Amino acid sequence: QVQLVESGGGLVQAGGSLRLSCAASGRTISNYNMGWFRQAPGKEREFVAAIKWSGSSTYYADSVKGRFTISRDNAKNTIYLQMNNLKSEETAVYYCAVDRNPASSWLRTRVYEYEYWGQGTQVTVSS
Repeated sequence: QVQLVESGGGLVQAGGSLRLSCAASGRTISNYNMGWFRQAPGKEREFVAAIKWSGSSTYYADSVKGRFTISRDNAKNTIYLQMNNLKSEETAVYYCAVDRNPASSWLRTRVYEYEYWGQGTQVTVSS
């Protein structure tokens, strides 16, 4: 079992920045790809970004490319999401998640491909 705790959300004006953190406990995540997702009210949870277990590769949803950066610190068992130039439509609860398969070669984008989830952190972008 692994527990994930997201933090760093809050209220920010459009165009502003936030840095989310996701701290894992219970077991190491250093050999698992990790992902960030978000869910706005009344909408399905959607993929935002993913990072390979080694940190050597990342993948982003088209809507966030060039503005968001996913990173990880395996020594701290933590991943991050730097979000710049935020837009009001990006108001959502942001979740981190662990890939079902260790040391996977593929960065996955579907909710069902991830096994453990945090409780989420609210990001509110005011226009």
